[in-house]
Amino acid sequence: MTVAQSCMKAKFVCIQENLEVEVSLEIYTGATPNGWKITIMIEELKEAGVVLPEVNYHTVSLGGDQFTDEYTAMNPNQKLPTIVHDGRVIIESCAILQYLGEKFPSSLFPTDDRRWDVIPWLYWQAANIGPVFGNKLSYTRYITDANEEQKAHPMERFGKEALRLVSVLDYQLARHSYLTGDQYTVADIATWCWIRSYKWSKVDITTKPRVVDWVHRVRARPGVERGIGYGVPKDEIDKFSKERREQYKRGGGSIASNEALKSDL
Repeated sequence: MTVAQSCMKAKFVCIQENLEVEVSLEIYTGATPNGWKITIMIEELKEAGVVLPEVNYHTVSLGGDQFTDEYTAMNPNQKLPTIVHDGRVIIESCAILQYLGEKFPSSLFPTDDRRWDVIPWLYWQAANIGPVFGNKLSYTRYITDANEEQKAHPMERFGKEALRLVSVLDYQLARHSYLTGDQYTVADIATWCWIRSYKWSKVDITTKPRVVDWVHRVRARPGVERGIGYGVPKDEIDKFSKERREQYKRGGGSIASNEALKSDL
């Protein structure tokens, strides 16, 4: 289903000045770390016994769906994920996690002063883990329009910074079971979605056993199991097939290439 078709199915007009939505939860996402944050969150809310409205998923293909007029009207930044709920569009994965946490209260997002134990680490993921691991991944797997000599400096820089961030996570886990305390929260969801692919990014987290244990502890959750299954065959949830790895390389290469970069919408 194309983005335009799913917009029609969701019964709203994708025009910034005139956005009409039925009261359901429309989720536009894909099989990426940022996308899995939201599918995991939905499944974890279900695990917590939260009653959700009708949830409709719409796959946004990174092959070009995010650049359509229909999607751009919802998300001018042309990234995924995006959600539409009760007439409101929310973009940016961590903002979506906070929105869902506030709209549908559970232990995943405390509503009292403890939320300030969680919110800074949610922002920490958005400002640090995502960009650094994403850049390390791009230079490791995707960028093809630069030679090895040109890639050497950014590879070293992002590799070292990724390891430093893993040590920050390790420092937190030395004091409690999860990132912000002994309670699993949206901060763990957001961070885990990037750390789990450390082998694909070639960031060696195995020197920090506490981090490895945390990765396994989060992975063992039923909500996480279902959430990361979105957009991926069941037998490839934890290890992509050779064909899928090649597919991701081709797709990532086209996105990471300087030739694909735009200086305007």
